[in-house]
Amino acid sequence: MRNGFCFCALRPHPAPSSLTLCFSFLWDQEGEREPPSIGQQLKRLTRPLLRVHPNVLAKVLRKGLLFQSPDLVVVDKPYGIPMEDCPGGGPSIRAALPALAQMLYGTGTGSLHLCHWLGKDTSGALLLAPHPASARDVQLQLRTQRLLPSFWVVTVGVPVPSQGVIDIPLVEREASRPRKHFKMALAPRFRVGEADGQLVSVGGDRSALPALTRYRVLATAGPAALVEVTPLTGVRHQVRVHMAQALGCPLLGDHKYSRWSSLEPQTLPTRLLNLLSLSQPQARDLGLHLHCRRLIPTPENPLPHRLPPPPAHFLHSLRRLRLPLSPVDRPPETD
Repeated sequence: MRNGFCFCALRPHPAPSSLTLCFSFLWDQEGEREPPSIGQQLKRLTRPLLRVHPNVLAKVLRKGLLFQSPDLVVVDKPYGIPMEDCPGGGPSIRAALPALAQMLYGTGTGSLHLCHWLGKDTSGALLLAPHPASARDVQLQLRTQRLLPSFWVVTVGVPVPSQGVIDIPLVEREASRPRKHFKMALAPRFRVGEADGQLVSVGGDRSALPALTRYRVLATAGPAALVEVTPLTGVRHQVRVHMAQALGCPLLGDHKYSRWSSLEPQTLPTRLLNLLSLSQPQARDLGLHLHCRRLIPTPENPLPHRLPPPPAHFLHSLRRLRLPLSPVDRPPETD
């Protein structure tokens, strides 16, 4: 059992999913008539903290402490928690920071300060600082690539080539279906000439932001892959857009960027649905598989933090796909 959920062994013959077996047991224990649907099970994996008080969230962050020094804190950010307060209510990371500061540094301590940003549906290593000056120093290190966040993602499709650097600027553009909305999109500066195959400058959009993303495939399972991704710049939704639009391998559970022109739920290949024991309608409940696994150290800033485990829905997908949980941290191949 992990984080309140158990995962049962898979059988070679057709059988209910491990989650179904687990929830069937829990429902039998509680005297309920039927176990929840797979969609309900997935929601329960990804939404356990949406109604807690900020002080409760602070305790969760304290329990997930990965590193602490007089000038820096690294915590394991839960999936599904926004960084800022939302109009619909619910907890946020910022709202929990005053209570977390007192837990870590004692009463009378001011609030902790955010050093970088992880989206609501991104989990993993989050940098905080107890002093504004420390936060500014860390932000400078991030901008100058002296400190880099590294992510694990599960992709729909296997990136080819298996490792590389994507260097394509990004710009916000309007999409019109099913209603007007805005997304980040590629804004390439070059195209391949039709006649000679040489790169030809296309000028590019002046409002586009430079975006570089380094990636390498850690493991594959049929039509899916576990990929380590390191954004070398900090553009909004950079990892999601580069993987989906530059490599054609959107993140599993990315219902925003899997299709450029619509906001419909992600469509998964039949083989991947079978591996995950899902139907296509059930896939709409999949959470985003984007996890900040570590902060890559430098000699001047070793930052020896513990590695945060992926959240429950991410681990469940790895197990269903039989992707290894620790292919990790081997050095990248060199030419």
